[in-house]
Amino acid sequence: MKITKMLTSTALVLISAALFAPSVQAAPKKGGTATIIATVNPRHFNAAVQSGVATMEPGAQLFATLLRIDKDFKTHPYLAKSWKISDDGKTVTLNMIKGAKFHDGHDITSEDVAFSLKANRDNHPFKAMFAPLTEVQTPDAHTVVLQLKQAHPALHLALTSPLSPIIPKHIYGDGQNIKKHPRNTKNVVGSGPFMLKEFKRKEHLILTRNDNYFRKGRPYLDKIVYQNFGQVASQVIAMEEGKADLIGWMSSTRTLARLKKSKHLAQNADHYVAIGPNNWLAFNLLRKPLSDVRVRRAIAFAIDRKFITNVLMSGFSGPSTGPIVPGTPYYTDQVEHYDLDLKRANKILDDAGYARKSDGMRFDLTVDYLPSPR
Repeated sequence: MKITKMLTSTALVLISAALFAPSVQAAPKKGGTATIIATVNPRHFNAAVQSGVATMEPGAQLFATLLRIDKDFKTHPYLAKSWKISDDGKTVTLNMIKGAKFHDGHDITSEDVAFSLKANRDNHPFKAMFAPLTEVQTPDAHTVVLQLKQAHPALHLALTSPLSPIIPKHIYGDGQNIKKHPRNTKNVVGSGPFMLKEFKRKEHLILTRNDNYFRKGRPYLDKIVYQNFGQVASQVIAMEEGKADLIGWMSSTRTLARLKKSKHLAQNADHYVAIGPNNWLAFNLLRKPLSDVRVRRAIAFAIDRKFITNVLMSGFSGPSTGPIVPGTPYYTDQVEHYDLDLKRANKILDDAGYARKSDGMRFDLTVDYLPSPR
């Protein structure tokens, strides 16, 4: 089935201005607590074997990765201080920093990296990102060599947070099923800037600063609290009244318009461009008239994306030219655009043999649609 992406819907992060220093030039202040509204409940916190925001968001704070990326998708050192790729792209050598430790004091070594990457490749819902990986070699405690079947242009992204957390082999290598391991939720031993203090399902998750974090001077915060405020109405009130500092994945345009009026709140969509989400139409190519590419093309020309963006979505979205959204390193606008052109759409249908009937209709279509609140 061909899937045609029609519109990029925007998910926003809402941030309390209280989280920022008075001046953008001012140095970040150390200490304090950030209260984040939990919109979903995590199954556990081991992002090596589980996807989803509920796991990956706190998991990125609990576990470090080999590399990290910035908002422009540029790769930076993390547990790996440097790396080298062979001319044929099939061998990647990573040199790890020394002195990094897990939360229980054990050293983070190449053996942990090898164990983690294999666990990720074998268990993660997105394990295709490591499909070319054939072998992980550990010539010494701080060197990792990845052998690939073929060059993997996206490998540097796959090695970043939160996709490939480095988990402790001395805990997860006990023979138990990693996906169901009890340490995924309780007594979690991570490698990242924060440690798990308390988790009460459907209530809150509390993370505290890792004073032995290998990045000196980080993190700035003393504590992160993921608080469950219940329904959307309660979440909105929490942001308006300053009981919470941040909420992500807010897609209700009505709610966003309301919160936009609060001067102490800032809305930011920059960090969500990579994943959309997209609103799209999927055509059933096995049934007429959609089996005719001309009909599908006519439908594309008949959709008013500007109206959807400016009116239905209140300006909180943008038109999309395909499944890969702007802002990612893989996006290109060098594709066919289907701007609104009703005259052209009608001509295409006439030429395809779908003339208007006496009632003005050309054919009937059934659309399955799961609406979301706007």
